[in-house]
Amino acid sequence: MRPKRLSTRLGIAVGLMGVIVVLLIIAFTYFEIGRQLDIRARGSLSEKLNQIEHGLLESYSAKSEVILTPHILNDYVIGHDYLALIVRDAEHPGAPILSVGNEAALKVFSDIAKYTSGYEEYFPPTGYAILGMNKMIRLADGNDIVVTLLLERESDAALLKSYIKSTFLSLPLILILVGGCGWWLVRHGLSPLYKFSAIAARISAHDLDHRIDFTTFPEELKNSAHAINFMLERLDRDIQKLLQFSDDLAHELRSPLNNILGKVQVTLSRARTPEIYKQALESCAEELDRISQVISQMLFIVSANSPTLSSTLASVNLREEVVKVVDLFLDEAQEKNISLEVVGDAHTKADSLMMQRAIYNLLSNAIRHSSSRSIISLELSENKDYAIIAVRNSGEGIAAEHMTRIFDRFYRVPSSRSRQLVGTGLGLSIVRAIMDLHEGMVTVASIPGESTVFTLFFPKDI
Repeated sequence: MRPKRLSTRLGIAVGLMGVIVVLLIIAFTYFEIGRQLDIRARGSLSEKLNQIEHGLLESYSAKSEVILTPHILNDYVIGHDYLALIVRDAEHPGAPILSVGNEAALKVFSDIAKYTSGYEEYFPPTGYAILGMNKMIRLADGNDIVVTLLLERESDAALLKSYIKSTFLSLPLILILVGGCGWWLVRHGLSPLYKFSAIAARISAHDLDHRIDFTTFPEELKNSAHAINFMLERLDRDIQKLLQFSDDLAHELRSPLNNILGKVQVTLSRARTPEIYKQALESCAEELDRISQVISQMLFIVSANSPTLSSTLASVNLREEVVKVVDLFLDEAQEKNISLEVVGDAHTKADSLMMQRAIYNLLSNAIRHSSSRSIISLELSENKDYAIIAVRNSGEGIAAEHMTRIFDRFYRVPSSRSRQLVGTGLGLSIVRAIMDLHEGMVTVASIPGESTVFTLFFPKDI
């Protein structure tokens, strides 16, 4: 059964990897010690055999002298309990002239003392490995003898055995330390994640001010913490907009409903003439129409924010679409003695109905706020990235304090002539929603008392 805690899982994984690494180190060290001991044993054996050869050539000139005075050779192995020396006649190698030294090595002499160059190693069924080396030496009388030097490797085996014993005695403690350190390191490394959960536990719809301080976080977690902070900021902004929208919507609907209720109560307070009842119903119908406009516009904004336009996009001639909208306003413009002109040409891919809706809203606002005997121009152009529609009108303009909120829902700029709020305050919000849906943008520039320009940018590669 897998542990549920991530720190436990990672701690176990790190501990197991530590155990494997420790065991590999132990195995490598064991074989490396054995290799170095073998190199040392061979070097020691060769050096000793060279000393014996030198002594033989200096002290003996014939085989008979070796038999008669063996004490000179005995001195080379006395005090070295692990060495054994055998001297044989090269013509009769089966019978040793001299054999002295380690008894265990002498017992296996017949198995490894055949003359060969180099080293021979023998592993008897009982006891320790024995390393041997043969060397043929020619004496002064011209006769050859074979000198065999044997080395019982008991000390080497004892050293390796001691290493294994001490290692396995200390291994549990080493593994506990490795596992414990691994678990602590993992838990310490995951400690920033507890800050994530602590912040998440404090977040609610009414409290989105908390942020994660990731200045001390490792690089791998900084991006995640930054993304969560950015997400919280967006949620905070969206919820604030939603709360503001709810307040604005309640206010927008409350005013006409209060007007209707007041008008009905006053009208029904006493008997009225049919003409007064008719006027009251007409007034109520106007307010209801206003409510209907607000609701329909809100539904349009919601629908514009939800789907994608990929299935309704088509190549459009902007001049043709603009002319269609301008034709709808010709009579209203003539009543205010305003001229409408379309300049330039451009093409792009767009939803033609939504595009017309955006132009309609901008042109409606332009006529409402333009001076009499002025000109409203709709200028079309394009560059490598955008098809552009600029709606320019002269008139009262927009004060700087309104520019940052002009596209907010239900926000309306007071008219300088009447000081009254006109419209529903959703027209420009609809324009922005349409441009967002087209992955484009809308901008505004205004000089109070002179002119205002709203510009739509439709991307060509949508």
